[in-house]
Amino acid sequence: MKKFGISVISCLFAFPAFGATVVASINGKPITDTDITARTTLMNKQGKSSTDNRRQALQNIIDDNVKLAYASNFGAVPDDDEVEKELKKMNLGELSASEKSMALSALKSDIAWQIVVARTILPTVDVSKEEINAEKNSLAKEHGLPIEMTLVRLVDIPADVATKLTKPKSCDDAIKMAEELGGAPQKFTALQYELSEDIRERVVNLPNLTWSPVVDRSVLLVCSTKKTSEYGKLDEVIKQNALYKQAMFIADQQLKQLRRKAVIVINDDRYKL
Repeated sequence: MKKFGISVISCLFAFPAFGATVVASINGKPITDTDITARTTLMNKQGKSSTDNRRQALQNIIDDNVKLAYASNFGAVPDDDEVEKELKKMNLGELSASEKSMALSALKSDIAWQIVVARTILPTVDVSKEEINAEKNSLAKEHGLPIEMTLVRLVDIPADVATKLTKPKSCDDAIKMAEELGGAPQKFTALQYELSEDIRERVVNLPNLTWSPVVDRSVLLVCSTKKTSEYGKLDEVIKQNALYKQAMFIADQQLKQLRRKAVIVINDDRYKL
């Protein structure tokens, strides 16, 4: 009887806690349905829900393991105290034991992967002046730049009057021309990123002292532009952003290769790709 009792206890401990089903494994490490539920809950709390949450959760867990295994080759895995501190900053609210464990694992892999990218990939990438200018033009159209613009706007202008607007010699000349044609010009100064989207799109590439085409019975003219002190830092900010984007693209390609080399076993057909 004594041997039977020991045998039963051994069998009980051979199964995952709470009867969790092993859905998959990564390099021999089991991933249970409890793990996936915890990761799904975490994704929801981070606002990262998708139409296929559980499959995405499994993919994220697999990627966490792949990242950590690779980062360990470079001594890039952060210690537990550091990860705990970062988790507290995320303000995820009350977490169950399984959710906290999953959050710590996910955060540790993210930090480790960022360290790997910073050490091994970022130093190898570069961006050209043309790429910086292209990014700056895109930024100007979407959000505006720290450039002060003085504008003249004419509203409710008839089409036949608009055709009589010629290139002025100055801002004052533009105002006088508009008034002589019976208009009521509005002159104002604003930072480019403060302009409404519709106005910004019309003036961002408009040469100075040139009337814009008529849109909704209105025309615009840029009198002058002036770069603010913020503008001087813009090239460096854009360069760093462009470098980071390229580095992350390369890192994603590298992650795909590492994932292909890993031993991944999917036991549940619902999660197979």
